[in-house]
Amino acid sequence: MLTATMLLLGLVLVAMALLEAPVRRLPLSSALIYLAVGWGAAVLHAPLPQPDPLRQAALLELLSQWAVLISLFGVGLKLELPARWKRWRVALLLASTTMVATVALATAAGVWLLALPWAAALLLAAILAPTDPVLASEVQIHDTGDRDAVRLSLTAEGGLNDGTAFPLVTLALGLLGLHDLGEGGSTWALHDLLWAVGGGLGLGWLCGRAVGHLVAWQMRRQSPLCWDELLYLGTIALTYALSELLQVTSFLAVFAAGVALLHGHREPPHEGDALGRRLSAFSGRLERLVEVSMVVFLGAAMTLVRWSWPVVAYALLMVFALRPLAVLLTIGGLPPAQRRLLAWFGIRGVGSVFYVSYALQHGVKGPLAQVLISATLVAVALSIVLHGISATPLMRWYRHWRARRVHQA
Repeated sequence: MLTATMLLLGLVLVAMALLEAPVRRLPLSSALIYLAVGWGAAVLHAPLPQPDPLRQAALLELLSQWAVLISLFGVGLKLELPARWKRWRVALLLASTTMVATVALATAAGVWLLALPWAAALLLAAILAPTDPVLASEVQIHDTGDRDAVRLSLTAEGGLNDGTAFPLVTLALGLLGLHDLGEGGSTWALHDLLWAVGGGLGLGWLCGRAVGHLVAWQMRRQSPLCWDELLYLGTIALTYALSELLQVTSFLAVFAAGVALLHGHREPPHEGDALGRRLSAFSGRLERLVEVSMVVFLGAAMTLVRWSWPVVAYALLMVFALRPLAVLLTIGGLPPAQRRLLAWFGIRGVGSVFYVSYALQHGVKGPLAQVLISATLVAVALSIVLHGISATPLMRWYRHWRARRVHQA
């Protein structure tokens, strides 16, 4: 059976590598195919390793955390801080105000549909708060020269809100008695919110700038940088280790390090553009490996779901109503077409897997643990399917819309 499983997976991966261009034109995504392969192999009782969050929470937390870290650093490399922060206004709103609005709506939905206590419903909503930085690659920027408002905002949002979701998760755990909030919430406000978020961004920026200056110094000495892969992985490892020591969110730290690494070092004589292209190419390969492994395992884990109409309805509501409503309520100043795209593309993914594992590691047990696992897996799988099917045709329509606007101008 193991041979049969590997044969199936190998055939799918080789076929996708050879047929990448035709597949991209179809209303499909690679993640959707990987999800189907994992789920199908598990249903057929093939001996594919199945991540069981109840028994392997620590391992899943570690694997999903590093999958997100690798992705966030790559996303940061694609972004370039603009001369004016106005370009990041929408992304910052999406990762803060919009996310809080989504969590508030999803909390109410959890109480209503799943009959959860308010604190438990808040925890589920916070777990599903972050959007995925990799799975919706069709709607993200591909290089630092891309200035499209929709793609830039969705890319930066995916880089930021894996970290900004952390205070909401710890707040919910504290309300459940599983995390110290301090007197009147003081510990949470100072440590989990201000220090973890602000410190994470500051630490990441300093790490990225420091490594970037060392790279620029070496290039000024006409010494070629050959081991781009070691620079990529080493910067992630260094930033992650320091974030753990300082107890700030590693997600924001690694994302900020990616943004800062080549900031100001992209022009000659530093050969920053060439280095940036090499790092981005390596990032793309790593992200593919992360996507394949994590989504195949997500598909296999779908056999652990305890299906019920309330769980499915909650996931549908999250995709079709809660995220879109939150965006439309909090984001303004853009044409209606762009606002609708931002409202729709709130794809859930590996960040939610990390946070559900984090919650289990911090003491969530029993029926609540099973509800969190089932609702999270269904919401992520549904998001992968629906957003994967819709990304290609919607972005094709969006390109035509932009072309018409330019022509009319």
